[in-house]
Amino acid sequence: MKFLHLSTLPGDPHIAYRQNTLFIEQVGASAVAEAFGTPTYVYSRGAIEAAARQYAEAAAHDTVRVALRYAVKANSNLAVLQLLARLGWGFDIVSGGELQRVLAAGGQAGKVVFSGVGKTAAEMRLALDAGVDCFNVESPNELALLDRVAAERGKTARVALRVNPDVDAGTHPYISTGLKTNKFGIAQEQAVDLAVRIALLPHVQLVGIACHIGSQITTVEPYLDALDKVLDLVEAMERKGARIEHIDLGGGLGIRYSDETPPTAQQWLQPLLARIAARGFGHRTVMVEPGRSVVGNAGVLLTRTLFVKSTPAKHFAVVDAGMNDLIRPALYHAEQAVVTVQRRDGAPRRYDIVGPVCESADWLARDRALVLDEGDLLAVLSSGAYGMVMASNYNSRGRPAEVLIDGNEMTLLRPRETAEQLYASERLLP
Repeated sequence: MKFLHLSTLPGDPHIAYRQNTLFIEQVGASAVAEAFGTPTYVYSRGAIEAAARQYAEAAAHDTVRVALRYAVKANSNLAVLQLLARLGWGFDIVSGGELQRVLAAGGQAGKVVFSGVGKTAAEMRLALDAGVDCFNVESPNELALLDRVAAERGKTARVALRVNPDVDAGTHPYISTGLKTNKFGIAQEQAVDLAVRIALLPHVQLVGIACHIGSQITTVEPYLDALDKVLDLVEAMERKGARIEHIDLGGGLGIRYSDETPPTAQQWLQPLLARIAARGFGHRTVMVEPGRSVVGNAGVLLTRTLFVKSTPAKHFAVVDAGMNDLIRPALYHAEQAVVTVQRRDGAPRRYDIVGPVCESADWLARDRALVLDEGDLLAVLSSGAYGMVMASNYNSRGRPAEVLIDGNEMTLLRPRETAEQLYASERLLP
């Protein structure tokens, strides 16, 4: 396992040490824990807005219009969505619940793209009535259902075909979405014929083509490979009479969790836009759907060390955050930096950082060199994406609190769940 030396602290400059104490913007992490307890997710407003501005600057292309659509699945807290809506962003959703969150946060339905391989008829109705911009359709049967639902509502659904370009993004198999063995998208061989069939359906209108090849991708080359295949399909579809208004390139740009060196928003987007312009497609709108790279490095998970335990084989730091709070390590074997909130001198030991959940998979980090004692606060860095959104109540554990830091101010975005809340909707037998 990799050990991340503190001099190479990953993440965002809004989260850094000052005189050996970890700060989020101008607030010490220990002050957050004192006010709201642990485990707690903490986000930097400045970091989120800085990442969003970097995308906006990268999208300011001379000839190609770019529409920014935040991938809600990365972090769906209402305040996070509200910040991005205020900056003019639209949203990429994958469920009716995410649509309702976007609307509750002040997002515009007309800037929403509805992705996802398993949309229900009820979700389609909700989205049609709200007036979403586009449905990214992933199968012929989904298209047929959408046509029927739109007919019931007396509407015409704008659709883009999400194609599967069969490109290996070189990422974890659980977050790879662009291979022909993945469940996502329409095979390239079927896409042109399906585009022709859409013209025969009275309540759907083909307006775009979309692709998404995976998540936590740290090079540009897979995107360029996928883009060339998508542009070839646009040409083939338009030769058959289709009219494509927009090209949706998806998201998936990675962040630095340990020693990765992902491209910046500018380094990622500019080669794609240049390729689009060079091939004569610059008059179409280009959509991108970043998620992790907007919020991932803007958040930390604070947790307190309960016990230090040693066996003949291992040293363990048992903390109050578990796999129900942050499942990425258990699910993907993902590695995130774990640091002490208060740095001090001493001989480090190598610890497995484990939680209280009754599973051997309940670990947050392995073989990390730390100077640590019982009661110490730890911060799991780069936890702003796919942290709280994937949290559960396993072992009847309440999900963590969420806090936003804005300069020297702390705002509780969501209180810690209580046990009573977990079973409030359940019923005892008579």
